[in-house]
Amino acid sequence: MDSLQTALLQIDLHWHNPAKNQLTFEQLIKKLPNAVNLIVLPEMWATGFTMTPNEVAEPMGGTSVAWMQQMAKQHNAAVCGSLAIKENDAFYNRFIFAHPNGKLDTYDKAHPYTPSGEARVYRARKGTSLIEYAGFRIRPLVCYDLRFPVFTRNTDHYDLLICVANWPAQRLQAWNTLLCARAIENMAFSVGVNRTGKDAYRLHYTGGSAAYNALGDEMAFVAASESVALVELDKKELYNLRKKLPFLDDRDAFTLK
Repeated sequence: MDSLQTALLQIDLHWHNPAKNQLTFEQLIKKLPNAVNLIVLPEMWATGFTMTPNEVAEPMGGTSVAWMQQMAKQHNAAVCGSLAIKENDAFYNRFIFAHPNGKLDTYDKAHPYTPSGEARVYRARKGTSLIEYAGFRIRPLVCYDLRFPVFTRNTDHYDLLICVANWPAQRLQAWNTLLCARAIENMAFSVGVNRTGKDAYRLHYTGGSAAYNALGDEMAFVAASESVALVELDKKELYNLRKKLPFLDDRDAFTLK
């Protein structure tokens, strides 16, 4: 497949209410064009960014993962976003990528957001992950991961970086700047999906979901409203650009210890 018809779904999440969030997203997904083959939801899309996962975290066999698989199969499109997951008596902020054929790829957030206490309740992952879908190589990130350029460094030839987030309004400029910077420095598409509204901690969110090409040109942007953005990610266009401007060939070689 040469292109991903991508939908960025941005809403005001219902606090600790997976069923209501599922219904809201389902209504938006039903309205998407049939050509859409990748649907991106925010971080912890079923509950909001919660520091009490003991109240709402689900196992991998829970209803929210099953819902993602159902939507992916029903609409013949991959569905991704993160969830609070409980596994072996530990909690994870886990990025789930549900393929249309039922396959699941996962990635656990590597950088818990220390100021919120996330590191005290969620277990971090070591290392990065790579997801292959429809001919694209995809690097998943969850929110705070976006701040670390060495972590996102494109050494495994990924085509698309996807970051799902609950990124507060007071730092939205950083969100937009970092999404764009990650695209430019890695010569890859960069897609970020945020939320709107307020959560139980009185944090305010104003969206800013966006997509950028490898030169940092804005391809899509969603302001503060509950909304959907559609964007086409063309792999041939990306590879032609990399051939014309082979910046990645001049990367510095180094290893972190």
